[in-house]
Amino acid sequence: MWRPAGDVLAVDGHDVVAVADLPSDPGDEAILARAISERRTLITQDKDFGEMVVRGARKHFGILRLVGFSSRRQAGVCRLALAHYERELIEGAIVTVEPGRVRVRLESAS
Repeated sequence: MWRPAGDVLAVDGHDVVAVADLPSDPGDEAILARAISERRTLITQDKDFGEMVVRGARKHFGILRLVGFSSRRQAGVCRLALAHYERELIEGAIVTVEPGRVRVRLESAS
């Protein structure tokens, strides 16, 4: 996710940890493990995280995947998705948002 989009979410009161703020990219496994251990919803453009939790049947606290949005639109899309799907994400849903379409995969569907 575009770093300034994370800044907007932080201003909104969300507790944001951005991979861009880390000294180096720890890799997808470590990013997912940290999100799970800290009970965080992971926001990404990468479909690999959803595949990792489904394939591994891992308990998580939501994945919000953005597809096809410009960097400048990401904050607004995140705001709307977090507001509308907060409960589902906390319960472990994978929410994929594309222009004109939202897909929600509930934890029980994995």
